[in-house]
Amino acid sequence: MSELPQIVKIKRVQRETGEHHTLFLDFKAEAEPGQFLMVWIPGVDEKPISLSKISKGELAITVQCKGDWSRRVCGFGKGTKIGVRGPYGNGFSLEGVKKAIIVAGGCGSAPLRPLVEKCLAEGIETKFIFGAQTADKLLFKEAFAEKLGDNLYITTDDGSEGKKGFTTQTLEELLGKEKPDCVFSCGPEIMMKGVLDICEKGRVECQLSLERFMRCGFGTCGQCVIDDLMVCKDGPVFSGKTLSKSAEFGKISRLKSGKEVSLKEFADWRQC
Repeated sequence: MSELPQIVKIKRVQRETGEHHTLFLDFKAEAEPGQFLMVWIPGVDEKPISLSKISKGELAITVQCKGDWSRRVCGFGKGTKIGVRGPYGNGFSLEGVKKAIIVAGGCGSAPLRPLVEKCLAEGIETKFIFGAQTADKLLFKEAFAEKLGDNLYITTDDGSEGKKGFTTQTLEELLGKEKPDCVFSCGPEIMMKGVLDICEKGRVECQLSLERFMRCGFGTCGQCVIDDLMVCKDGPVFSGKTLSKSAEFGKISRLKSGKEVSLKEFADWRQC
């Protein structure tokens, strides 16, 4: 794998919601659910983007159109050329898992989609808790409903679809009835901190996919540090056991400058 971007064409673009676009890339690589690509737009910037589709001969990324870089990407169409590096990072591990609960918050459903597909392909009993602020932000809702049926649990903050409330409430309810081999999660860090706390209380293993500002993608620059770990190299998927020892998880993140900020300030900065 080269650490220089490979120029690839976009094969097709699919609009998922009013603010999410999926780009199918003419790019072949061995990848696992939870890994990410570094995506470069010449003259603009390079960003880490999780893989939202992994299949033979086809990889895809899903972008939320919210900042200068992402809005530029959302304007691309078939045939547009972009730079791609990767895949990078550690993905989710299904070793020894026969029963799983997967918890997605917002666009955290993107890196979890390949995990759902892999779980089902391997015959793992899978339940999926899917939360968003409103019904129109439920990314890949139809695809998840088709594959999971009654094992899909939807929550929205405003009650516009599914159950009104939060994913963590549904997780607590499910864990009160059954014990999976592992809980997997991706979404807002404050939500995942809740997932970790619930899993620790119920003595259930979990794996959580984190987000931090990344520059290199392979552990050289140190921009994505959390405690003494680097999210790009040691993660982005971490075990609950690792994160339970963290002094920073669920509390602080860092801006591009390295300044420590609250998770809310980090989220607001990412909108730019």
